[in-house]
Amino acid sequence: MRKLIAAMNMTLDGFCDHTAMIADDETHEHYNELLSNAGALIYGRITYQLMESYWPSVVKNPTGNKPMDEFAVLIDNISKIVFSRTLKNVAWKNTELKKEVIKEEILELKQQAGKNIFVGSPGLIVALTQLDLIDEYQLGVQPTIVGGGLPLFKNIRDRVDLKLLKTKTFGCGAIMLYYEPRKK
Repeated sequence: MRKLIAAMNMTLDGFCDHTAMIADDETHEHYNELLSNAGALIYGRITYQLMESYWPSVVKNPTGNKPMDEFAVLIDNISKIVFSRTLKNVAWKNTELKKEVIKEEILELKQQAGKNIFVGSPGLIVALTQLDLIDEYQLGVQPTIVGGGLPLFKNIRDRVDLKLLKTKTFGCGAIMLYYEPRKK
């Protein structure tokens, strides 16, 4: 069975703001390793549109920064599932559009053979957490305080207890925290 892993960067004060993140070579190399172990990526509309607006162009016109260019190729080739009620179609290759999250469909996806599934949108992380579908959280905490924005765990209704599996530190001061939900 494949794991469903919530992978997200956030500021020290818990907000998701890609403009406040440090995306140095070491960080890109970390995410390249993560993507090389991914069988599918799950996004919501906003994150999908953010990623789709940038990374396919890097595949066509590489930046010359090896880790970034490798990231672009990896994310371009991975299967992507986008959940959106407003998008009519998706143009990025290997992308499937779905209108709503259905627990049974996600469970079926997890049962398929292959590499792990990563979810990288705050709203979907919350929705899948509330459905008790997340097997692991990989949270990158950036050494930045922004004071406001989109909180990662906005609208969580029920308490979720986690067990720390390991940590990883980066030269830029970021920390990756690996957690799994405690058994109920």
